[in-house]
Amino acid sequence: MSIRCSMPSRRSMAAVALTVGLVLPVAGCGGDGDEPDKTSKSSTPPDKGDGKSRGSGEPADDQPLAEAKGDGVTLVITSADRDGGGFVTVSGKVTNTSGDLWTGGQWRGDEQELQKNGGSVAGASLVDGAGKKRYLVLRDTSGRCLCTKFEGGLDAGQTADWYAQFPAPPEGTDEVTFQVGAMPPAPIEISEGE
Repeated sequence: MSIRCSMPSRRSMAAVALTVGLVLPVAGCGGDGDEPDKTSKSSTPPDKGDGKSRGSGEPADDQPLAEAKGDGVTLVITSADRDGGGFVTVSGKVTNTSGDLWTGGQWRGDEQELQKNGGSVAGASLVDGAGKKRYLVLRDTSGRCLCTKFEGGLDAGQTADWYAQFPAPPEGTDEVTFQVGAMPPAPIEISEGE
C-alpha cells in the first residue's frame, strides 16, 4: 500500500471517529421524553412563593403586581415594563363592581387639557417616593393621553383591559406607586421590558 492511498483513508477514518465521538455524547444527553432528568439541577433558584417572577414584569401564576378597590371598580395591575425608549408601560384590568354604568370620568384628571380625553386613565401617575418625583401619563401633541379610553364606559360586572404610558424613572428606580382617581395608591415594581 502506498503512502498516497493511506493518507485519504486515515483522514476518512479520523473524520468518522471524530463524528462518532461528538454524536454519542450528545445522544446520551437526551432522554426518551417521558420522565424529567432527576439528576440535573436548575441554574435558577426555586421560587419562594412571593407571586412575582423576577425581571419579566409578568406575575408568576397569574398573580397581579397590585390590586386596588374603590370608585366602584377593582383595578388590577398585571405588568409595569420599562421600554428601551425611556418609557414605562403599566397595564392591567379594571372590573366594574358598582352595579351601575362606570365611565372612568373620575380617572381622566383635573387638568383642562385632559378633559378632552373623556373617561380614561389620563389622570394616572407614577410616584417615585425615594426620588420625590411624580410622573404623569404621556400625551401626544393634541393633548390625548397615551392610555386607554373607556369609550361608552363599563356595564356592571364588565371587565376591560387598560394601559398607560409614563416617562421612565431613572435606571435603578424600580419601586413606584401607581395612583389614579380616588383609588388607593398601589405600590408596584417596574421590570425591564424585552
